[in-house]
Amino acid sequence: MDTFEKLLLNRNRKFNDKELAYISAYLRKTMFTILHERGTGHWGGASSAAEIVTCLYFSRLNIDPSKPNWEDRDRFILSKGHASVNLYSVLAARGYFPFEKLHEFRTLGSQLQGHPAMLKLPGVDFSTGALGHGLSVGLGMSFGSALSGRNYKTYVLTGEGCLNEGSSWEALMCASKYKVKNLILMIDYNRVQLDGTESEIMPLDPLRDKLEAFGWSVNKEEYDGNNTSDILRSFDWIDSSESYPKAIIYNTVKGKNVGFSEGKNTWHGAKIDDEHYFIGLKDLDEDIKLKEALL
Repeated sequence: MDTFEKLLLNRNRKFNDKELAYISAYLRKTMFTILHERGTGHWGGASSAAEIVTCLYFSRLNIDPSKPNWEDRDRFILSKGHASVNLYSVLAARGYFPFEKLHEFRTLGSQLQGHPAMLKLPGVDFSTGALGHGLSVGLGMSFGSALSGRNYKTYVLTGEGCLNEGSSWEALMCASKYKVKNLILMIDYNRVQLDGTESEIMPLDPLRDKLEAFGWSVNKEEYDGNNTSDILRSFDWIDSSESYPKAIIYNTVKGKNVGFSEGKNTWHGAKIDDEHYFIGLKDLDEDIKLKEALL
């Protein structure tokens, strides 16, 4: 039994920052391997969000994988649905389905579609893919929580592509108007998109100022979205602030921990061939060793 398997013997506890860093590193390698096997998928944005999604599922969300449709569970929407291999890897590690099932990713008839499909895979709270609608759906879920007298929270993870869409800004305005108290927007701000950098395609800065102008409470402190300690501190900020709705900007690196892909738009959705796979595998294995040594 390796370190990863030992850590997951008790998955229903809150993990500390070092454990989360190791699990994220392990799952990042898993994502890289699955995408190489399949020859398709989106490495760059899946890698940049590895720590954020891992921390949510292993240290934040009120969930029960044995009851994926539990009405009082917290909800998570991966608005940037093309990063589905990230969500699937974390769901498997959290116990929603067997880890071996990840090898069915993007195969004909699989529950693990290229974009998350809620009617196919237990644990997926909403089907996503078309960028921009995740926050609107999350807002609707938040209204549902309030109107039903329940207290679950809805977390929505977006990227720059989502925030290029006007529907996102309509949802931002609406959430501000009604001061929803159970909606948290999380922004994977890696500043790189399919065709170039965010500044080349559609600049979002000053993003914090824009969100605040729309009436949102936004973190003042800078958070490194690839650092589990920072992410846990951002969760503390959620709990300490009484102002709603809340948004957190995480500075991340597209293609994180594979040297040739870091910060490169060309690795948004490129095929990981054999040559690049074995080069990247060395980087990922080294990162896993470093994180394991700190446990």
